[in-house]
Amino acid sequence: MAVTSVATKFVPLHDRILVRRLEEGETVRGGIIIPDTAKEKPQEGEVISVGKGKSNDEGKVFPLDVKTGDKILFGKYSGTEIKIDGEEFLIMREEEVLGIVKK
Repeated sequence: MAVTSVATKFVPLHDRILVRRLEEGETVRGGIIIPDTAKEKPQEGEVISVGKGKSNDEGKVFPLDVKTGDKILFGKYSGTEIKIDGEEFLIMREEEVLGIVKK
């Protein structure tokens, strides 16, 4: 799958992370199937790659709390959409992550 090749080709800088949106199943409300164009984009994703961390004025690097493979929640308008090898991803700062989903 493209996960491994993307993770090795793209490494975010500093406190940024690369996220793949997790697709929700087809939703049916009242027997009406909602077309893809009318659906809202999911606000849950999987972390594909992370940067080294945020650095302070003295140059000390603080590692990120999120790591590769974490399932996260993020805001509706968080991150910047990018395409790598025809697949859509989000790149965002760690501070835009609302939380980590644990199962």
